Amino acid sequence: MVEGWRNGFRDATNSKPLFVTIYATVIIGVLVSSFYVFSAIYSPTNGSTSWLSSPPLSTAGRIRQPPQENATSQLPLVPPPQRELPSPSPEEDQGTSLSKIWVSPPRDKKMPPLETFKLTKELFGERVKDNVIIVTFGNYAFMDFILTWVKHLTDLDISNLLVGAMDTKLLEALYWKGVPVFDMGSHMSTVDVGWGSPTFHKMGREKVILIDSVLPFGYELLMCDTDMVWLKNPLPYLARYPDADVLTSSDQVVPTVIDDSLDIWQQVGAAYNIGIFHWRPTESAKKLAREWKEMLVADDKVWDQNGFNEIVRKQLGPSVDGDSGLFYAYDGNLKVGILPASIFCSGHTYFVQAMYQQLKLEPYALHTTFQYAGTEGKRHRLREGMVFFDPPEYYDAPGGFISFKPSIPKSMLLDGKHTIESHFILVNHQMKQIRSALAIASLLNRTLVMPPIWCRLDRLWFGHPGTLVGSMTRQPFICPLDHVFEVNIMLKELPEDEFGPGIGIREYSFLDNPSLPKQVKESWLDVQLCQEGKEGCEASNVTSPSGFLKFPKRSNEDTFKAIFSSFNDVKVIKFSSVEDGFTGFSDKGREERFRRRVKRYVGIWCCEENKTPGHIYYDMYWDEKPGWKPVPPQTPEEDHPPV
Repeated sequence: MVEGWRNGFRDATNSKPLFVTIYATVIIGVLVSSFYVFSAIYSPTNGSTSWLSSPPLSTAGRIRQPPQENATSQLPLVPPPQRELPSPSPEEDQGTSLSKIWVSPPRDKKMPPLETFKLTKELFGERVKDNVIIVTFGNYAFMDFILTWVKHLTDLDISNLLVGAMDTKLLEALYWKGVPVFDMGSHMSTVDVGWGSPTFHKMGREKVILIDSVLPFGYELLMCDTDMVWLKNPLPYLARYPDADVLTSSDQVVPTVIDDSLDIWQQVGAAYNIGIFHWRPTESAKKLAREWKEMLVADDKVWDQNGFNEIVRKQLGPSVDGDSGLFYAYDGNLKVGILPASIFCSGHTYFVQAMYQQLKLEPYALHTTFQYAGTEGKRHRLREGMVFFDPPEYYDAPGGFISFKPSIPKSMLLDGKHTIESHFILVNHQMKQIRSALAIASLLNRTLVMPPIWCRLDRLWFGHPGTLVGSMTRQPFICPLDHVFEVNIMLKELPEDEFGPGIGIREYSFLDNPSLPKQVKESWLDVQLCQEGKEGCEASNVTSPSGFLKFPKRSNEDTFKAIFSSFNDVKVIKFSSVEDGFTGFSDKGREERFRRRVKRYVGIWCCEENKTPGHIYYDMYWDEKPGWKPVPPQTPEEDHPPV
């Protein structure tokens, strides 16, 4: 049967991950945005799942609150505690008659044959509740995303779920962890295939095949990408629209409603996003799925999401009625609703706009779109929002951590107009401090907890006036790390002989995460930099009566090592500031390797309007270049990172 629903598709062979250049990134964004105004686009082994029994995260998310227009330069506050749902124990039933999740099979039991996991109506029926099944799929490279996706649902007491495994390694790993899984027969590579690669597009086609195969079973299908998480039970919301054939999320960034009703379809100019959408097994929906599949069979270059939008938009309107928000589409019979982008959030409406917070709504879902660092960027975004489930060792790294409080003048943050110049002045000021903190972290062999980064301007793939017109983006705002830094490069293993030792990083919300263990929370040292020569300011490992350590500014490598070696057992060293804290490595070779490394850490801002190219490179060592200004490359020869 698996072969039957896979007919007509060619395997993507000899594929390779996409090497994304600056121009390709810009061109992709421009092409997509030209069709739709604002469209964008761990791996645990077969062992214990005890790390998954950690307390559930807030069902409302934990994004920091950006400032109001009259805000001061204070750092963002931790949001008020939200209601948390009880974490179900493995012994509890997850549903009326459904088998339990997170209960691993006995270790003396053999792995069942692959035939057991074949896609059948009976296999799906074992997981259905109230005729609804929630599905995601992926390969082994996305194991940690999949476990996070499942954990959020089970924390919400939802168990009518299934995971499609695109490779045998993932299928076996999920089976031994007690996660319901089926075989998609894809025989896909177990590595991250890279956005936009041929294999990536093959994954998208598998989704369409799956939908077309499952709808005839007669079950409602809530189809999800693995790079999204559920923050609130969506099933009651979806049940409010029983007449809908399809309910889809979108890339809409301008609000059309201010409550939890469906977005107003006439005002949605962005692409319908197929990362979250709900299908009912109606004849109209089955017809749509069949035609969508046939389109992709006929042309393997068509992106699945573009194909969906093209077909559904053959006809738009009229409204089904006056108040439901549903409308007719496709062939004039399909009834569609667009899930509100404020609570079925994209990476933009959640992380940049915090739209749900501004509208005082509870978000149902978070999809990590609108980001700029591939899979690593998506993972880091979820970590910033404290909605990603990591194993215990992530929160207690060898060597411990350092953090610091950025120093930002109020005028730099709030005064004057929000321009490219004022944006770069603000970001560069913070970047210089981060550069010092990275050096100190490298010197002390500790992991750096990145600070929150304030931005004045948004980042996109195309020219814009600073923020998207009509959006709820407030200026300034705390921007995701991938707006400024190449998170994928920061997390990549670079050759040590060329780039020096690696420097571990953690997200800015790390020390606020409820998963942080007690032994880390209760082990810290506060360090206050002082001006050498002033009373009490001397290089000493003796702390003050109140428990903090004074440490002279502009200290060299030997002083850092001599003093902080006394605190190797301390988990977190918190610097009040790192400005002028470190004079540099004494070994010139190490200094050069460090510089070579961190120069690659920064990315681009994009993009200035009516300029080609319109992107501007960040420069980690901007302060060493007199007269440096934030301008796009003036010639093709200049169009490269400042390395």
